[in-house]
Amino acid sequence: MSKKHPIISVTGSSGAGTTTIKNTFDQIFRREGIKAVSIEGDAFHRFDRAAMKAELTRRTEAGDHTFSHFSIDANELETLEGVFRSYAETGTGRTRHYIHDDREAAVRGTPPGTFTEWAEFAPDSDLLFYEGLHGAVKSDGIDIAGLADLKIGVVPVINLEWIQKIHRDKASRGYSTEAVTDVILRRMHAYVHVICPQFTHTDINFQRVPVVDTSNPFIARWIPTHDESLVVIRFRNPRGIDFPYLTSMMQGSWMSRANSIVIPGPKLDLAMQLILTPMILRMISESKRA
Repeated sequence: MSKKHPIISVTGSSGAGTTTIKNTFDQIFRREGIKAVSIEGDAFHRFDRAAMKAELTRRTEAGDHTFSHFSIDANELETLEGVFRSYAETGTGRTRHYIHDDREAAVRGTPPGTFTEWAEFAPDSDLLFYEGLHGAVKSDGIDIAGLADLKIGVVPVINLEWIQKIHRDKASRGYSTEAVTDVILRRMHAYVHVICPQFTHTDINFQRVPVVDTSNPFIARWIPTHDESLVVIRFRNPRGIDFPYLTSMMQGSWMSRANSIVIPGPKLDLAMQLILTPMILRMISESKRA
């Protein structure tokens, strides 16, 4: 952690909705005139698409049915930790981009399924923003969580998370339901042992809970809307959080525990703006004083 060069980390699994949360952060940065450098968790995968496919085949033939992008050894987390440490100490670092599809390929000039070259961060940034799978990992000699100043967990209840992933992968990647189900099953071991423990270290968790039937996510025809959801917001340290103010500003919200509030789904963006904006401004103020 570094007051002079703060780091914000948003972490959640594939299909959790971290990209939507990133859009809210981008709005805050733009409105408040904050210069942020952003890095994506996908940039720190150890393998490109072709190499990952070959590695999956090799592991499966060797009897390992748990290896996936969620796994520690499928990612260069030592490199990610080094980027966090470099930025915290000097405000510098480097990243690259993983190219997911033809649209990104046209923008970056690199084929889908490959990485761009590493590039240095733009100078004189106010903070570093990370969004991905492993932003609060603390295991196997790696302590990424300890280097981030503000850690946000995005954690829909698991059936909703699966519905979101199935619909996204079918729509944007052309996968069948069966193919996505195979991916989910392969990822379960690392989901339990790598992804879930991170939410113990996050400062704030946003968990969307549908209030419609999601009992069989593999046959769901549509994703529950925000109107059909509640969001549980949990603060690891509730000291200093003005809960009466927050509940008064969001009609239909209430406190469910001493460190948690529940809000209607459509109020998520407003809740993030109300909660995160003062936190970010405080970080920037302390950074400038440092």
